[in-house]
Amino acid sequence: MMEGSTILIVDDNAAICSLFERVLRAEGINVLAAGTIEEGKEFLVKQPVDMVFLDLFLPDGNGMELLYTIKKNSPDLPVVIISGHGTIERAVEAIKAGAFDFLRKPLEHVDLIRITSEKALEQRRVLRENWDLKRALTSRYKMDKLVGKSPAMQRIYRVIRQLADNEATVLIHGESGTGKELLAQAIHYNSPRRLQKFVPVDCGSLPETLIEAELFGHVKGAFTGAYRDVKGLFREADGGTLFLDEIGELPIHVQSKLLRALQEREVRPLGAPRTVAVDVRVIAASHRSLKDSVKKGEFREDLFYRLNVVNLEIPPLRERLEDIPLLVDHFLEEYRQRAGKEHRFKPEALGRLMDHAWPGNVRELQNMIEQVLALNDSFEIGPDDLPVPSSRKSQDGAPSELPISFDAYEKLAIERALSSAGQDVEAAAKTLDVGLSTLYRKMKKHGIPPRRSFKSKAAEA
Repeated sequence: MMEGSTILIVDDNAAICSLFERVLRAEGINVLAAGTIEEGKEFLVKQPVDMVFLDLFLPDGNGMELLYTIKKNSPDLPVVIISGHGTIERAVEAIKAGAFDFLRKPLEHVDLIRITSEKALEQRRVLRENWDLKRALTSRYKMDKLVGKSPAMQRIYRVIRQLADNEATVLIHGESGTGKELLAQAIHYNSPRRLQKFVPVDCGSLPETLIEAELFGHVKGAFTGAYRDVKGLFREADGGTLFLDEIGELPIHVQSKLLRALQEREVRPLGAPRTVAVDVRVIAASHRSLKDSVKKGEFREDLFYRLNVVNLEIPPLRERLEDIPLLVDHFLEEYRQRAGKEHRFKPEALGRLMDHAWPGNVRELQNMIEQVLALNDSFEIGPDDLPVPSSRKSQDGAPSELPISFDAYEKLAIERALSSAGQDVEAAAKTLDVGLSTLYRKMKKHGIPPRRSFKSKAAEA
């Protein structure tokens, strides 16, 4: 249970630090040692720790000062006071200030270090799980976050209900901005794993050299820069759901290891001598057709069939225009709850929205509404308040000035995102919810020249 945790010892006594290091490292714990309050603060800023052992009398002050700082910034971080000047009054003061326990030096039994660490880390784990559960059960993850009355959305609702009592692997397909992660959350939080973690990962944003270590973990020293053991996202999601967004971006060699992890229900961290069992439900998503990727040799056929147990297609917004008024009401209510201000869209404004092609899908609609509300104090929003041009439709209801092809919509979405972001490619990638390398590849595909970001211009200045 303690393996892989990181514990900070703040004590100016080298013998005490050595004792704690020896006992804790035998349990697979990463140990950091600081001799002053300032060194302790530096460690806490540089990297996350799971627990602190803290001496009261330090060269640069009273350890209680650091205890107060820790409890102010990280209330759930357990701190155990260790002191050779222990009194009941001092112990009571420390416990009232938020310390988990108080140990008096010299320690009567060395096992107290291990026992106290185990109890403190278990308490933190329980507190974090409770917090994650409370957060998960908020409206953000309920099915009503998926808004729509269109036939396509009704089909999705039915499938989510059918999946409520089983844990089948799900593959979601949909364009960027359609809400693939929201759909994955809805599946998870309406499943038997709802009380466990939902861990999302954007495969397209992970550097190719680190993807394997991020997914499966690594041990200390496995490669340059591996300074401590890392569990990896599969083990992080153990007991819960791992959402692999843009799974089509995974390199072939990682796809084979992913297939093995799914089939054997175990992973081998980089540099580890043995595999580790995992209990994870996988939900995968892609904005492009994995069948086409299989035909091109870019995606393993056996992995595709392993993932494609239940297939869900989330439609682009242009194919469910009747959902736009409901989505607008939903975003207006979210804004009212957050900002305390009420607005409504005039029918003419809603009509203007339903005339638009929405290449950025629901995310583009949400961002546009946020922009309009931020710049408009009036109660009613009219068509002239919208940064959306009026578009004439053809007889079949499609915007007549746009070519009817997915490539055209994709190119338009990229151009609009770059324009909205002031040609900042990194900001545009975030708007489109794709990895930076993925966006550069698509820009090259559509002949869109790369622009320098504001960051690089500022650096030159």
